[in-house]
Amino acid sequence: MTAVTPVVIAAPRLALSPARRAANLVPGLLLLGVIGYAGKFTEQAIAAYGRAHHLTLPNIEYVLWAIVFGLIVSNIVGVPRVCEAGVDTYEFWLKTGIVLLGVRFVLGDVAKLGGVSLACVFVELLLAMVIMTGLGRAFGLPPKLISLLAIGASVCGVSAIIAAKGAIDADDEDASYAIAAILALGAVSLVAFPLIGHALGMSDQAYGLWVGLAVDNTAEATAAGALYSDAAGKFAVLAKTARNATIGFVVLGYALYWVRRGGAAAIGDKTTFLWNKFPKFVLGFLGISVFATVGAFSRAESADLANLSRWAFLFSFAGIGLRTNLRVLSNQGWRPLIVGVVGECAIAALTLALVLGAAKWLA
Repeated sequence: MTAVTPVVIAAPRLALSPARRAANLVPGLLLLGVIGYAGKFTEQAIAAYGRAHHLTLPNIEYVLWAIVFGLIVSNIVGVPRVCEAGVDTYEFWLKTGIVLLGVRFVLGDVAKLGGVSLACVFVELLLAMVIMTGLGRAFGLPPKLISLLAIGASVCGVSAIIAAKGAIDADDEDASYAIAAILALGAVSLVAFPLIGHALGMSDQAYGLWVGLAVDNTAEATAAGALYSDAAGKFAVLAKTARNATIGFVVLGYALYWVRRGGAAAIGDKTTFLWNKFPKFVLGFLGISVFATVGAFSRAESADLANLSRWAFLFSFAGIGLRTNLRVLSNQGWRPLIVGVVGECAIAALTLALVLGAAKWLA
């Protein structure tokens, strides 16, 4: 008699309900809130201590403390698995913060960016692509890794790399190398850029423009600008937003290049491609700015929205620290990191020279 082997049919995995998905975010959101508020509390405590003892202490704002505390938790304690889903919302809070920040930008402020600043944005795009491509080839990096580094450095860091990965059919390993190289310089900018700006006596507008041109990730650019002054932070966001708006066109250009080389799938509707890659939060930022310009918000409402923006950034910067694993970065290999470091330093130096040279036309 022939034995019959039983067939086990796995039950389909039930999709989580919206309420359950929301509940899964709670632990991570609480962690973001605790770390972010710890950064805010530390900033206020140091300022209060200085006032009480008549001391002039360095003004290290909450954004940097939140990142530092996040790094400590991530690299010493580790992020609990139950918190991962909530922590991963940090990019949502970043985009929300930028959208709400539009309430502080009437169109007159946006116009202050000016044609000269916009010209600097396009010069930066070309410089970054040329520098990263040349260095990548000199160090013998894989061609698609070179493309990812050039896209990340020219537009908006990690977001651009993620958007380009699928468009040019890059490997996961290439994307992780590119992201590691870009992230390695992000935290450094929070310390180095304000110091250089103060040493050179840069105006708020010139410094903010430089940060918006030279710092890749939107979160770090926003933080580096805010660490200098409130006005510098506004110009940094404006310049960075202008760079972010080019992401669809830059990624499309590289995708078409790899299609011609047979290294990526053909693109159908280019308009749909651009819309899918375009950062939608930029439209939200501009929409809020338009409402602020026409006086749709009262002074109290504008203050409330601006305060909500700061709280959103608080969650975002805490998430940056929690999602930065220093051990993983050190294991990614030295050549992409060298290209990233040398390339980013060259871009920072050249854009600084560009901004200083154009300073008399910025005011």
